[in-house]
Amino acid sequence: MRISGLATGMDTEQIIKDMMKAHRLPMDKITQKKQYLEWQLDDYRGVNRNLVDFSQNIFDNMILSKNFNQKNVSVSAPDYVDIKNVSSSNEFSGTLNIEQLAKNATLQGGKLKDATNGSTKMKDLDASFAGKKDLIINAINKEGILEQKTVSVNEDDTIDAVLKKINSETGVNAFFDEFTGQIAMTAKNSGAIKGDANSAGIVVEGDVAGLLKLNTADAKTTTGQNAKFTFNGLETERTSNTFQINGFEITLKQADATKQINFSSSPDTEKIFESVVKFIDDYNKLVEDLNKQIREPKYRSFQPLSAEQKKEMSDKEIELWEEKAKSGTLRNDSNISSMLTQMRTALSGSIDQQSLSSIGISTSKNYLDHGKLIINEDKLKEAIASDPSNVHKLFSFDAGKDAKKTEHGLARQLRTIVDDTQKAIAKRAGKVGDVNDTFTLGKNLNDMNKQIERFEERLRMTEDRLWKQFTAMERAIQRSNAQSASLMNAFGGGM
Repeated sequence: MRISGLATGMDTEQIIKDMMKAHRLPMDKITQKKQYLEWQLDDYRGVNRNLVDFSQNIFDNMILSKNFNQKNVSVSAPDYVDIKNVSSSNEFSGTLNIEQLAKNATLQGGKLKDATNGSTKMKDLDASFAGKKDLIINAINKEGILEQKTVSVNEDDTIDAVLKKINSETGVNAFFDEFTGQIAMTAKNSGAIKGDANSAGIVVEGDVAGLLKLNTADAKTTTGQNAKFTFNGLETERTSNTFQINGFEITLKQADATKQINFSSSPDTEKIFESVVKFIDDYNKLVEDLNKQIREPKYRSFQPLSAEQKKEMSDKEIELWEEKAKSGTLRNDSNISSMLTQMRTALSGSIDQQSLSSIGISTSKNYLDHGKLIINEDKLKEAIASDPSNVHKLFSFDAGKDAKKTEHGLARQLRTIVDDTQKAIAKRAGKVGDVNDTFTLGKNLNDMNKQIERFEERLRMTEDRLWKQFTAMERAIQRSNAQSASLMNAFGGGM
């Protein structure tokens, strides 16, 4: 605790505080510069987040073929069959006659003893049951052959516990019906056994099979069957009612061999159109946001506020001041400016003599739009309806790893440009979680932190020196006052 001004009557603490303000001016400038760099760092990382999202959207919407393979499928009997496109890029049509649907094999066990429920334990079904025994279940698998699985059953396992093991460890789904006192099973995979259509699709063996009335003597089984149909004149079978042919998925619902079902496909122009429009909207939004940031004015007279300055201002005043102080952090950034130029150049190119203008997409003639794209909806829909794969090629064509950048599809070119810029910005501003020493702005911040630490130590030493000087002055004045008093007393005493 420092007490001052006893001899001089001066407010030494306030005087030193005012003197230190002048000494702190260089320190405030460093602190302001550090704050500005932190704002710049945040803005760079915000740009990079947008670039990463844009790159991913390009891949999802314009490079992957799924969006351009969208098709409308017309079926003459939708109650009998459902057909949808999965991966076919070509149109398809044909006829279908469904003779029979695929079915799953089933097994119904015999009746267990009375008063049995899901909580009944194995040892309660048979007092001689002790220890652990095996239940072996053979069921049809996806390849159409019987596959054996073994379930371990303990004497204290309840019926519900055993069924839970069966359902999770074997190729069947089983349940216990307390009304009939029977266990029923259904094969998880439909269809007939390969090479033996009359073979049971479920066979239960082992010590526990008899106890649960699932053995051959007590159980009743029905065999599974394949779906049988005629596709464009070809009689064929499938183990499941849902299957794929030539990139489209067929789901059989009803069987009637005498009914001929006609189907055909056509491009889903609206969904493909929506994908292209979303890409253009994302591109325009990115161009608008980035051009706004690199052209944002920089107000040099509005520097970041110090803690002392904020104490003297209202929240609204601070908000308005910092809005100006934060402006222009990315003004004229070379990486962003170069990327915008490269993207605009890339979109003016062509693939196999096809360009954006040929499908109804042009660049705005208003220079204030900074290269935004404009869509002629009728022309774009016409191009999509005419040949959606050709539109997709314009954006997604892969010319190979050794090809020039300009030989790839427009979306691939954009993605390369965006990804390269994102990497360049990351070198300057890093990513969340990066150590400051690994990127340029981080190193600058570290240097400033060291400067601030050194300056704070220098300020502390300066303040200590001032206190020592003022304290010495106080003591000197005290001695002078004491001497004056002594002299006065001496002169007064001699009269």
